Amino acid sequence: MSLDAAPLVPITGAALAERAAAVRDEVGKAFIGQAEVLDQILIALLAGGHALLEGVPGLGKTLVVRALSKALDCGYARVQFTPDLMPSDISGHAVYDPKTESFNIRRGPVFTNLLLADEINRAPAKTQSALLEAMQELQVTIEGHSFELPPPFLTLATQNPVEQEGTYPLPEAQLDRFLLKVLIGYPTLADEKRMVAAVSLGRSASDFDLSQVQRVLGPEEIVAMQLGTALVRVDEAVIDYAVRIVAKTRDWAGIALGAGPRGSLGLVRAARAQAVLSGRDFVTPDDVREIAKPVLRHRIALAPELQIEGQSADDVLHALLATVEAPRQ
Repeated sequence: MSLDAAPLVPITGAALAERAAAVRDEVGKAFIGQAEVLDQILIALLAGGHALLEGVPGLGKTLVVRALSKALDCGYARVQFTPDLMPSDISGHAVYDPKTESFNIRRGPVFTNLLLADEINRAPAKTQSALLEAMQELQVTIEGHSFELPPPFLTLATQNPVEQEGTYPLPEAQLDRFLLKVLIGYPTLADEKRMVAAVSLGRSASDFDLSQVQRVLGPEEIVAMQLGTALVRVDEAVIDYAVRIVAKTRDWAGIALGAGPRGSLGLVRAARAQAVLSGRDFVTPDDVREIAKPVLRHRIALAPELQIEGQSADDVLHALLATVEAPRQ
């Protein structure tokens, strides 16, 4: 069935929450622990945004995307970003066919549903900008012609926070296009023991067996869920609360560059998805506060003195959130 064959009916209410919970449970069979990370990736999916995953190698970034693509029955592609990667390696290019004496378009890996852009900061700016067009416009341009990407389209880009030699840091304009920046830390001791037991039992391979992950949704249902998420009710007082949080980043001591209006829009969009994962059809101030750090941590720049002191964006945002009065529920 083509997604544009007929108008999709939004999935709302209890049905929306149940489907989101089913995806979470299914992916959790392979992606052991790190429940907060999985929830934030699902929030990006439901809100129709993109996520930047930051963590050292070996923490399951590729695994969670592969498991998610299987549970959603969606197309999946992985691009390893390197300094010699060209924009056409992502978007595609025209190939001359001598038989027909014409050019044929060979589509690149970006023509998928879930795109894993591995170590995105290792590619030069021109290649990063090619991905930026796909993320922002949901289309790519090849030889002057525009081609739409298949919905749903979610980019999950990864970067290593430790190894910075030979990298091209993402400019603020591109960072702002990511709805969330998700920090992936080391698993707990109990989760790591479960992980080792699951991988090593009776197998010589070093990767997870994804055969246990079953399909629970299809592309059409995901788009319908995104439409339903956009209809989740947000009271005017909650919108005011979200906007005041973002505005506070612009005059907070220690923040050299605050978040722009896209931060306010992103915070409300993500809070709607947070409410869905919590089984509600309305947004509370707690939803806004809970997702504020992933939405804003990559949209602010700390003053040099705070960086010297070793403070992180999350430290500053934690203090900021404590000063913004939430509306009474």
